[in-house]
Amino acid sequence: MPNLEHSAYPAATLLHLESLVPCRESQVSMLLSIFGERQQLSFPSIFIYGHTSSGKTYVMQTLLNTLQLPHVFVNCVEHFTSRLLLEEILIQLQNRSSETKEAAHVPCDTFNDFVRLFKQAIVSQDLQDETFYIVLDRAEQLREMEANVLPAFLRLQELTARNVTVVLLSEIVWELFRPNTGCFEPFTLYFPDYSIGHLQKILCQNHPPEYSADFYAAYINILLGVFYMVCRDLKELQHLAALNFSKYCEPVVRGEANERDTRKLWKNIEPHLKKAMQTVYLREISSSQWERLQHDEGEAGQLKGLSAHAHVELPYYSKFLLIAAYLASYNPVRTDKRFFLKHHGKIKKTNFMKKHEKTSNHLLGPKPFPLDRLLAILYSIVDNRVAPTANIFSQITSLVTLQLLSMVGNNDQLDGPRYKCTVSLDFIRAIARTVNFDIIKYLYDFL
Repeated sequence: MPNLEHSAYPAATLLHLESLVPCRESQVSMLLSIFGERQQLSFPSIFIYGHTSSGKTYVMQTLLNTLQLPHVFVNCVEHFTSRLLLEEILIQLQNRSSETKEAAHVPCDTFNDFVRLFKQAIVSQDLQDETFYIVLDRAEQLREMEANVLPAFLRLQELTARNVTVVLLSEIVWELFRPNTGCFEPFTLYFPDYSIGHLQKILCQNHPPEYSADFYAAYINILLGVFYMVCRDLKELQHLAALNFSKYCEPVVRGEANERDTRKLWKNIEPHLKKAMQTVYLREISSSQWERLQHDEGEAGQLKGLSAHAHVELPYYSKFLLIAAYLASYNPVRTDKRFFLKHHGKIKKTNFMKKHEKTSNHLLGPKPFPLDRLLAILYSIVDNRVAPTANIFSQITSLVTLQLLSMVGNNDQLDGPRYKCTVSLDFIRAIARTVNFDIIKYLYDFL
């Protein structure tokens, strides 16, 4: 018996929709109840929240496309200012009909302009008699825009006198959105995380036709047994399932085991799943590189460079920032003049070394350094001039987020933030090679 029922839509369409959104039938049923029929006035605003990879975006896109409801879908991260966001909504609305030619760009500086242009576009697209849906993905970005944007979207149906519903998709709760001055309260709908049973059901839908469903279900069961405690992201699990299935099938392909010989299949796949555990979420290498390394007999015990994060991709200046941070962490402060000043004269290492400095700095570990020293070294090692823009500072923050740098002390220090570089020598040498920088020449321990 189908879980989705609605008098306004054919049973076959609802059955197809149910097959596309497994384990989200209750949420879809609730949305169908709120939407009602096409010509009925719908709820002005809906707030859908839940953790990453809980199906919010996919369910909304699938629901609106399958039922062919008129809508626009906008990502608030890609359109990060109010003007970009409002103009994108109008552009998608004006271009939604394939018969009409691409509309000319119309500037939209204020929300008043948006309301006026939106009403005109609804009439020109002949959408007065049905509900139009505006879906704003990653809606938490609205909090960074002007104070009137979020309250205006919540009351857009009232402001435009049109049958329009605004759907906000977010990973945070509504209480963190609500303005201090108050606003129209949307209908809130929670998308819970997928349980292990839900993940098993969804992942099993992708089984290859050349193998039985039971065989693939056993593989998914093994995969979830290994990864479920550390990773519950559906997209990441789908990637891991596709990446390692060929290795799981090897004993069957070679004729060494049948599909029911779970013990042999487990012994074959176990070491490869342990290696994959080291790189969950990191995407340090592509799928093709992973498969080549899996088949490389010479590297049976280790994946070359994988556990050392040697294949991580960083922006150009982030690489130099990381190199500068490594030099600042492992070189004494008084050696900066020797390495980075052009006319420093001839200074021997013995002149720097005191009696108690016989231990390698690499054995002692990284030392903290101030932001000013990091930038001074950066300007010395980069060939072309780099201005201290917000882009450079944001890349430092990104390196801290990636745990390649760590911040020492509190953010409210009067003398500015201090950092430590947390990467290994092998890692920084691999990064330096990508920008043709010989880091060994600038390390005090290797003089």
